[in-house]
Amino acid sequence: MQGIQDATVSEIAASSLAAVRVFERLGIDYCCGGKRPLADVCRETGRDLPSVLSDLKSAMSATQGPARDWATAPLRELIGHIVGTHHEYLKRELAPIGARLDKVYRVYNERYGPTLTGLPEVFNALRSELEMHMRKEEMVLFPVIASYESAAVAGSPLPGKPFGTVSNPIRMMEAEHDSAGTALADIRTITASYAIPEYACVTYRSLMAGLQELEQDLHMHIHLENNILFPRAIAMENAGR
Repeated sequence: MQGIQDATVSEIAASSLAAVRVFERLGIDYCCGGKRPLADVCRETGRDLPSVLSDLKSAMSATQGPARDWATAPLRELIGHIVGTHHEYLKRELAPIGARLDKVYRVYNERYGPTLTGLPEVFNALRSELEMHMRKEEMVLFPVIASYESAAVAGSPLPGKPFGTVSNPIRMMEAEHDSAGTALADIRTITASYAIPEYACVTYRSLMAGLQELEQDLHMHIHLENNILFPRAIAMENAGR
């Protein structure tokens, strides 16, 4: 653990799934806002650095089943995991969450006055952006990254691409990740961190549970792309020039 306080949060997260779980429990952003030293993040948020380091050390040294090391796994496998796990999650869950939100917003605003003000607008904008984002990744960016890896394995020149360098679409994807991160923060604020009033019905409770799960899944999703897939793809392109 020596020197880990000088590493960025995203670097620590990329090295250990156990660290990711600690960051999630502590509410430390390890995806969009993770490119800052852990010590700085703790100082800015008022967290006790020695305590956070102790939590990380305990989690990272605990005996657990082996987790896939995405920092060294083939990029095709990582892409397959992102699409099959995180893209499929979004395709499956966004519509039901939206339906619950429509019902809760309509009923609770009628019965109890202003409720979850602004949430439909924030969620619907996030959903629309994510759906377009996934299509761009699956149809354009991910196939190019996979073709890079195939060429590298075969010892062949990297194939041509329509956008100059892979860094160009990656910058666009990262900007959209930042936008998603802002939307997640807004959702947490509007819902008071997914608070459930005493009079909440099952639909309200399931809406809060779904939104919280969405936040957790998107954090991991963005982490895998921003901190592992994209840097490896850029390094592969640079090596093949």
